[in-house]
Amino acid sequence: MRLLFLGDVMGRSGRAAVAAHLPRLRAEWALDFVVVNGENASGGMGLTGAHAADLLAAGADCLTLGDHAFDQKDMLAYVETEPRVLRPLNFAKGAPGRGARMFDAPGGRKVLVAQVLGQVFMRRPFDDPFSAIDAALKSAPLGGLASAVIVDVHAEATSEKMALGHWCDGRASLVVGTHTHVPTADTQILAKGAAYQTDAGMCGDYDSVIGMDKLEPISRFVTGMSKNRFTPAEGEATLCGVFVETDDATGRARRVAPVRVGGRLASAIPG
Repeated sequence: MRLLFLGDVMGRSGRAAVAAHLPRLRAEWALDFVVVNGENASGGMGLTGAHAADLLAAGADCLTLGDHAFDQKDMLAYVETEPRVLRPLNFAKGAPGRGARMFDAPGGRKVLVAQVLGQVFMRRPFDDPFSAIDAALKSAPLGGLASAVIVDVHAEATSEKMALGHWCDGRASLVVGTHTHVPTADTQILAKGAAYQTDAGMCGDYDSVIGMDKLEPISRFVTGMSKNRFTPAEGEATLCGVFVETDDATGRARRVAPVRVGGRLASAIPG
C-alpha cells in the first residue's frame, strides 16, 4: 500500500495548502490511504465540523486530533457522527468519539488508524499511552486483520515518541509524531519494520513561531506577559508529512520518505 500522513494543519493557510496539493498528490503518487492531523486547523486551536468536512473533501480518508480535540465545541457532537475523525485513545474516558478505527482501503484491504497523547510536558495528565495503544494493536494484528496500521503519537517529548515507536515496532506500518510542528530529520524503518518519524511537522506557514504570527509569541518571550491572542500566520504554507510504502503480505514498511511541498521549507518529494 502507498500511505501518506500529513502533520498538524495550522489555520487557514494550512487548510489552503491541503486543498491545493492533496488532490494532485493522491493522483500522482497513487495513494491508497491518507491520514491528516487536523488538530489546529480552525484558528490554530482545534477543528470545527465545517473545516473537518473541507479536509475530508480534499482527499483525507481519516482525520486525527490531539490535546485540542474539543477546543471547538461543535466537535463534541461532530465526532460522534463522523467516523473518519478520531480523537486520542487515552483522552478522558467519558470523551465522545473513538481513538482507533479500522478503515476500508482499495482492494479489500483494511487500515487501522489510532492516536495516543503523550504524558511528558503536556498540560493535563492523560492516561498511559503505552497500554492504550497496546490494546488497540492487539485488536487488529498487522498482516492479519489489518493490512496496514498507522499510529499518530501526539506528544511533546521526543524521547516519549521514540519509546512509543519502538513499543509499536513490528505491530505498526507507521508510527509518526505530531504536536511540535517541526519536521524532524530521523525518518527511518525500525528493526521490526515500522516506518518512523519523531514529528511530521505542520501544514502551515513556517515564517512564524510554530505556525503562529511572530509578534505575540516573541513579545511574550521578551516581556513575560501576554498582550494579544495568538493568531495563525497566513503566508504560504508548507505541506509536511511522511510517505510510506508497505508490503501487502506483512504490512511492514518497505520504503519511507519525508514530504515537504510548497512554502518556505526545502522541498522533499518521495523518489
